[in-house]
Amino acid sequence: MRRNSLLAIAASSIAWAGDWTGNGTGAGAVVAQGYTRPAPRIPTARETLHGLFESHLKWRLEQYPAMAMRRGDYSDADRLTDVSVDAIVQRYLDMGRFLRKLSVVPYDDLDRTDKLSYDLFKRRLSVSIEGEQYRVFLMPIGGRSGTHQGIAQMAEQVRFRDDADYANYLARLELVPRLIDQTITLMRLGLDEGRTPPRVTLAGVPAQFESLLEPDGGLAALAAPMRDMPPDVTGPRQRELRERFETVSLPAVRGALRRLGDYVVDEYLPGCRESIAAFDLPDGEAYYAYQLRSMTTTDKTPAEIHELGLSEVARIRAEMMEVIRSSDFMDRYPTGAAGADEELFDAFLHFLRTDPRFYHQSAEELLTGYRDICKRVDGWLPKLFGALPRLPYGVRPIPDFMAPSQTTAYYRRGDIRNAEAGVFFANTYALDQRPRYEMIPLALHEAVPGHHLQVALAQELDDLPDFRTEWGFTAFGEGWALYSERLGIEMGFYDDPYDDFGRLLYEMWRACRLVVDTGIHAFGWPRQRAIDFMLTNSALSELNIETEVDRYISWPGQACAYKIGELKIRELRKRAERRLGARFDIRAFHDAVLGAGSIPLTVLEKRVDFWINSILFRNYD
Repeated sequence: MRRNSLLAIAASSIAWAGDWTGNGTGAGAVVAQGYTRPAPRIPTARETLHGLFESHLKWRLEQYPAMAMRRGDYSDADRLTDVSVDAIVQRYLDMGRFLRKLSVVPYDDLDRTDKLSYDLFKRRLSVSIEGEQYRVFLMPIGGRSGTHQGIAQMAEQVRFRDDADYANYLARLELVPRLIDQTITLMRLGLDEGRTPPRVTLAGVPAQFESLLEPDGGLAALAAPMRDMPPDVTGPRQRELRERFETVSLPAVRGALRRLGDYVVDEYLPGCRESIAAFDLPDGEAYYAYQLRSMTTTDKTPAEIHELGLSEVARIRAEMMEVIRSSDFMDRYPTGAAGADEELFDAFLHFLRTDPRFYHQSAEELLTGYRDICKRVDGWLPKLFGALPRLPYGVRPIPDFMAPSQTTAYYRRGDIRNAEAGVFFANTYALDQRPRYEMIPLALHEAVPGHHLQVALAQELDDLPDFRTEWGFTAFGEGWALYSERLGIEMGFYDDPYDDFGRLLYEMWRACRLVVDTGIHAFGWPRQRAIDFMLTNSALSELNIETEVDRYISWPGQACAYKIGELKIRELRKRAERRLGARFDIRAFHDAVLGAGSIPLTVLEKRVDFWINSILFRNYD
């Protein structure tokens, strides 16, 4: 009986392995009934690495159902992300577990592409884990973002094709009260630890709650999917779903948001800090240094960044004066071209801010203007890029309830797997603060060849692991978008002096950020000094400047990434043009910059140098 049992076990092992041979008894083989099974094959370094990437992707999709749905994965569509303190801490512990597994992958056995993926994966997880100590997750509400804004947009980027999609949608809405409870717990803990946003940056938030809770306010968008249901959902079922939405789901959302709004006004805002500098937070100096490293992907100090900003402001100011003197404004300037630069500059800014010729009269006219610019740019793209994305994009207004405290525009990525185009959102609030001369650089930045082209191309890099097509480094993405504004020169979009001044205005805006961000968070600048510096050096409207300064206050370091990234890309292009001479191809250069997805600036420099040498020595793969 014992011998037969052992033979049965051995035979079952062979059957399980699915790979056996009838001869040989090599080392590590199992022998049974004249056959041998080779020892299990050890996975290669590449297989181990990519298995870890797949495991991490599965974990991310489980943790973040909204992200999964944007990718077309609706397996957890009835859930919301758990934002309890325990769940957040556990996610950081999980990231540490992935890092430990990564450390045992034989790095030297990987090829060049997989080594880069290894390095980027390690870097992103390490930076996230390092950031946990600063506990920014205890500040989930802001003027430009927050739990309340996300709730109001829960019907967007979500499919509604069948009964299950509607049932899952209502289930998510009915989980909003739990989400609000968790959010309030985070904010209370933030108050206890002294980790809150500056109070001034939340000034517009009470009005956002008021707008959301009005009968036709921001929450009205949640009802849009319930109006026109697909034929697959029968008439009786449609009535049942609508009744559930009106009597259960929507009241749950409204009640939870009202409770959050009351808490923000009655308890949170009075307890938020008066100070605006990052160094006033616990471990504030270390936190700001961390933010600058992670946002710029460099080791530049606040002092270095501040001085770089001042230098760029001076350079751009000189170019602005040249454009002013070439404009027809000089025909009306009373002191003529001989006037002092400061006097002339101030007079020109006043002219730009007050002359009706520079402003649209309706929101639809503004949006039509942006769409026209975008379509004109589309025709230029094949001249500048060898690779173009398949995913299209559209232009839409920023939702009314959040527009007063939002910046001029922003981009939201789409995903072909979820049948969602990218979206360039433009702010139509306060039209007298949205001048025409800023529209070309803004469209180039947010849509093409800026954010949409770069993000969509990255999503379509089929030969890279998932995280490399979706994760982004701020200095790369924002640096590329700012560089894209300058490409308008090559497209002939800035032949009009006022449009060219708009380009310089936007470049000046980003240079001012280097000065203002570091001034506030490292050198103790008060808010008004930051506002005055930008009013003096740019033609941005006062509303835009105040909104922008509050953004820098609430998001330390992020604003520094734009100019630092753009300057690096321009530096690399000049290097390529100088070394390659007649062999320089702008389309190939842009493809080299974008062809690895979003990467740190140090990695980008190595990639471009490799591309240059590959052309010089003809060995680029």
